[in-house]
Amino acid sequence: MAHGERSESGFLVLADISGFTAFVTATELEHGADVTGVLLDGVMAALAPPFEIQELEGDAVFALASDDAREARDRALLDAFDRAFAAFSERQQEIALDMSCSCRACRGVLGLSLKLIVHHGSFMRQVVRGKSRLAGPDIILAHRFLKNDVEPRTYVLFTDAAVERLGIDPDAAGMARYTGKYAHFDDRDYFVAALDRFGRRGEGVSSEMLLGLRSLLGELTLGADPRTEDDLRSVVAA
Repeated sequence: MAHGERSESGFLVLADISGFTAFVTATELEHGADVTGVLLDGVMAALAPPFEIQELEGDAVFALASDDAREARDRALLDAFDRAFAAFSERQQEIALDMSCSCRACRGVLGLSLKLIVHHGSFMRQVVRGKSRLAGPDIILAHRFLKNDVEPRTYVLFTDAAVERLGIDPDAAGMARYTGKYAHFDDRDYFVAALDRFGRRGEGVSSEMLLGLRSLLGELTLGADPRTEDDLRSVVAA
């Protein structure tokens, strides 16, 4: 092991654009890349802080909130998810309402949506040829959750490890339960807060959807059985 490398734990988050492949193959290269870049830039700005942005992976942002970071408290993480959806929606609407460009990318931007994958696990920070990267089985597993059987296009997916760490009762919160089968890992349960019911396809993330997300995040924390050292209910009540 290289000097200074140690195991850490924290929340691993992937913010992924749904509909990306269809969008980029049907739109002009320059404008399609510009549009998705603007959307992902808004998501990154919303997540950091409390998250550290680790990588931009094509149509996804990979971010980390270490358990060692004082600002990475549970409520702050949930608020960052809320801001990410709001930023994505606001930039979608700005592009869609700008009539100065009639290209297919700008006219089709409302067909895109955002999903968040939230996992909690262990990792190591490594430096390879001067470039920092995260390594470990949980990094691989977090990315595997991008391939799932979830029907909605807009949602927050919490893994079993994430709901346990946050103290969420997914059944009480009305979250859908799924089981994923991933090579080299045991079958893993995950829980989905679907947001599509607050808006209609092709309209982007509506104000009703964002209000629904805020309400849902509040319910998740209020209905939780949080860790004694970090009582989420007192934070929400305040």
